[in-house]
Amino acid sequence: IMGSKLNIETPISFNEKLQWLKINDRQERYVRMVDKAEAKKYVAEITPSLNIIPTIGVWDCFDEIEFDNLPERFVLKCTHDSGSYFICKDKYTIDFKKAKKKICKALKTNFYYYGREWPYKNVKPRIIAEQYVDDIDNGDLYDYKFFCFNGYVQCYKIDFNRQISHRANYYDRQSNLLRFGEVVCPPDFNKTFNHGSEIQSMISMAESLSQGIPFLRVDFYYCSGIIYFGELTFFPASGWGRFEPESADKLLGDWLVLREFVGESK
Repeated sequence: IMGSKLNIETPISFNEKLQWLKINDRQERYVRMVDKAEAKKYVAEITPSLNIIPTIGVWDCFDEIEFDNLPERFVLKCTHDSGSYFICKDKYTIDFKKAKKKICKALKTNFYYYGREWPYKNVKPRIIAEQYVDDIDNGDLYDYKFFCFNGYVQCYKIDFNRQISHRANYYDRQSNLLRFGEVVCPPDFNKTFNHGSEIQSMISMAESLSQGIPFLRVDFYYCSGIIYFGELTFFPASGWGRFEPESADKLLGDWLVLREFVGESK
């Protein structure tokens, strides 16, 4: 996938070290942390001041959902994978056939077998409905993703224009723009954001949630002045994410020191 031989014995790059962690770092709590429903409870225990997007309901299958009792706008997600969501902005015009096909297909799939991200293997497949959240101030829902290396935020990125032309800019913890990005969602160095005190609040909460973990990405939404919990990710892009320039893969790899947690010899 990456176009080169995997160095699993002495990994150097960020993506190589994520593959190494799939094999060697297996804490029981990780299973709970990737479950979309259970992760909310886990986060609330550690950071009780963090706003959690309200859960409307949880079901084992699509036909159990009582749509008449749902609000006009909501989001459906599967609890056991990544990416299987359905956004409903008006339930009176929702394409039920399309929603059911997408969700039911995901329920039959064990996400573990896609990239061997072991925490997903034993997560019970369920459907969760959440309150729909958007930012009326800027018309786009910005996704703030904090990269925690050994419990310390080294950088974060902001995803934007997800529904149009997905972009993402990287910043250091002082909110200085970093001159690299991802191939799948390239940066826009001309895009500016107002980095206020909320960034330091997010950094503090991300570091609280990542203690004792070699690498964890903690995601937040910032909507109309409120910080919401998004999700927890151990293996971004399953460890197959290409950076531009490629040297960024090595930079992030240098930040991920494995020996502090799981006995890396180098």
